[in-house]
Amino acid sequence: MSLMTHVKEKADFIWSIADKLTGVYKPHEYGNVILPLTVIRRFDCMLAGTKATVDTAVKETRAAYKINTQMLERRLCQASGCPFYNTSPYTLQTLLDDPDNLAANFRQYLAGFSANVREIIKRFNFDPEITRMDEKGILYIVLQAFTTDKGDFHPNHVSNIEMGYVFEEIIRKFSESSNEDAGQHYTPREVIRLMVNILFMDDDEMLTSPDAIKTLYDPACGTGGMLSVASEYLKKLNASATLIPYGQEINDQTFAICQADTLIKGEDATHIQPGNTLSDDQFAGDTFDYILSNPPFGREWKNEKKAVLDEQKTGFAGRFGAGVPAIGDSQMLFLETVVRKMKPAGSRVAIIHNGSPLFTGDAGSGPSEIRRYLLEHDLIEAIIALPNDIFYNTGIATYIWVLSNRKSVERRGKVQLINANGIYTKLRKSLGSKRVEISDAQIAEISRIYGAFRETEDCKIFPNEAFGYQKITVERPLIGDDGQPVKKRGKLQPDPARRDTENVPLTETIDAYMQREVLPFAPDAWVDEKRTKIGYEIPFTRYFYHYEPPQPAAEIAEDIRKIAKELDGSLDAIFKA
Repeated sequence: MSLMTHVKEKADFIWSIADKLTGVYKPHEYGNVILPLTVIRRFDCMLAGTKATVDTAVKETRAAYKINTQMLERRLCQASGCPFYNTSPYTLQTLLDDPDNLAANFRQYLAGFSANVREIIKRFNFDPEITRMDEKGILYIVLQAFTTDKGDFHPNHVSNIEMGYVFEEIIRKFSESSNEDAGQHYTPREVIRLMVNILFMDDDEMLTSPDAIKTLYDPACGTGGMLSVASEYLKKLNASATLIPYGQEINDQTFAICQADTLIKGEDATHIQPGNTLSDDQFAGDTFDYILSNPPFGREWKNEKKAVLDEQKTGFAGRFGAGVPAIGDSQMLFLETVVRKMKPAGSRVAIIHNGSPLFTGDAGSGPSEIRRYLLEHDLIEAIIALPNDIFYNTGIATYIWVLSNRKSVERRGKVQLINANGIYTKLRKSLGSKRVEISDAQIAEISRIYGAFRETEDCKIFPNEAFGYQKITVERPLIGDDGQPVKKRGKLQPDPARRDTENVPLTETIDAYMQREVLPFAPDAWVDEKRTKIGYEIPFTRYFYHYEPPQPAAEIAEDIRKIAKELDGSLDAIFKA
């Protein structure tokens, strides 16, 4: 059975359990029950084989370590074979032996988990659902459904990668059933694989060095898909390498899943932190070797405004020294965050944005100043246009920004633009807004274009300064009633009504531009140098625009004649009827 077939089978099974909630719960509430129970069942299956060992360890060590909690925790984790344990006398299966006391025993079972798992369950806010299911008489049948053979989620039957896919699939199903934003939870795996492919390309140390250890960070980690895929990919390339994941997630439910996934893999779950990255950075001052992210775009940051502006006042000691974007879209704040998290010795970043960070904002505005900082510090390595309709919740244009502060010699001072918009495979059936995917062969093709670093029809390379311009203010003299230019203290006075602005490329002098573009048509014009501002924009689509000449007039006329002729009989029939 293929991986995705197995994933679909498990996801369909879990989805079928949601049918048992019908009547008691509305579809948009199903996830409040099914998601935490899926996590709990996964933990339950992982601990099943060592239950007797843990029970013995509890009896032997509680007295010995009753004062030293840390030692007790360590001993019980050793006994369970996992970075968590459960000291209750129950499993989900044995809870069913006493249906009359099911709710109370179930709570005792959950309380028996180690503190790290209890924190995860707390984030799901699951206790009210126990009460609700118990009162409505469905708690037993829901737990019973999870403990059937089909509900065996032990890693021997459902691998970590499969479990990650299962979580994402059921989240998507629940989100679609309630018309919620499925895309906020995760990014299509093929997009992540492309990002990871590019992130590790030519990184000899990670790909070949024995026992290499590096860190990976995602400031909007969702269910942890990016962290998982990156780790899995690296293991295939270099089994001895270790990638330590770090992440922060604002949504309690998805945070709980991500932290659970981290625990299941035996990794340090404290590296996954809850909270709002923009207003409460849990990794302030930390830097990382690699950064992957798909932050929300088109989301306002009014709630974080005070914290962001306070941090901006600290200049480049904080994250937002370059500037802040418009209040209606927070994605460039995440862009500045990942830049701040780069190690001085060298880091690589792949982050997804929509089109607005490329060009929004006039010269001197926050977005323009952020682009200016990135380009003047030579941090943008490449920008890749993805196919439309590749995400689950939007069909708009999206781009991967590849950042690096350790560019190879041939890339220094340059930005590579790759138009991969037309490289995709159509899906037989849409998944939300997702109508296309990138196949493995197409991931390899895009990666090859990036790695070749040669200009082609779909790849353009520009010096950093090509995206900069000087916004100049062109003045014309104020004309008096006598028809002569007005002067004050011997100086020509400008006429605000005749004032204009021009954008002069940084690659050209203002004098040369004026001589060519302005003075031949307005000999009395001059530039108010005090008003000149530097701006940066990346007009991506302009560089890949292909002119298609309009249909010749003669052909259009012929088409009209043909249509008119075809309609003659129809119109006669209509009007004579």
